[in-house]
Amino acid sequence: MKEIVLITGASGMIARELAKKLENEYSVRFLTRKKKHDHEYEWDVRNKTIDESSLENVSHIIHLAGANISEKRWTDERKKELISSRVDSAALLQNTLKKKEIKLKSFISASGINFYGTQTTEKIYTEEDKPGNDFLSEVVVLWERAADHFKEHNLAERVVKIRTAVVLSEKDGALKKMVPPIQYGIGSPLGSGRQYMPWIHIEDICSMYEFALRQPSLHGAYNAVSPQHITNSELTKEIAEVLKKPLLMPNVPAFVLKFLFGELATAILEGSRASSQKIQNTGFQFKFPDLKEALADLLKIK
Repeated sequence: MKEIVLITGASGMIARELAKKLENEYSVRFLTRKKKHDHEYEWDVRNKTIDESSLENVSHIIHLAGANISEKRWTDERKKELISSRVDSAALLQNTLKKKEIKLKSFISASGINFYGTQTTEKIYTEEDKPGNDFLSEVVVLWERAADHFKEHNLAERVVKIRTAVVLSEKDGALKKMVPPIQYGIGSPLGSGRQYMPWIHIEDICSMYEFALRQPSLHGAYNAVSPQHITNSELTKEIAEVLKKPLLMPNVPAFVLKFLFGELATAILEGSRASSQKIQNTGFQFKFPDLKEALADLLKIK
């Protein structure tokens, strides 16, 4: 009998790719706003409703739900949504598990590398460091606190928090947005270009979730970030090199990004480094630790 894994955030790129990795050995279910398939179950976080049958006999939950940080300007309403989509969704799961008297083997939650704050420094952050003091770090602290409640309330034997860097995928996310301007000769670094961009290949982030699921000794927070530290300028140049395109345009000025994105521009213009050593010490191995190899794989250039 296969163990049942319930994945939230069904529409996200990680959820679908991760499910492909798990489906041979686990029975995978999704929580989604609109059911389309038999293995999907509906929930509505805002109205606090959930199809309770989604939790029948579930052994593990992988909680990936959360509104996209960089999709819209951070109005007061959007900020509330960014927090609620993460925290209130976890609370809904928690309350339903409690009601049905279900205890999980593991609750594995997405988290963010922005836990450490959005600032460009030479420091390399580890899981032992304290959180930053800006909006994104506040979001992540609340997000992780919501995950920890599952262990504290005896609803899961263990909790794992995956502090995710920028996920590079050809299908969605930052890379998909960066490639077209470079292909058309109008790509350029953002702001100073000196801000670090912690990154991870889509296959490696999915493998890390699978690893966390299979290894009962894992608990607590882990940085999901490639061992190789790069800046925004270096990433832009590497993409151009892999695509064999010149970079002709000057850097996009910071004031332009601030005008276009408001407070969200901070997340684009600043960035620090984070260590992957803790997860590597558990035996996890990156398939794509090198950016050039990762880009060649994703952009299908050999």
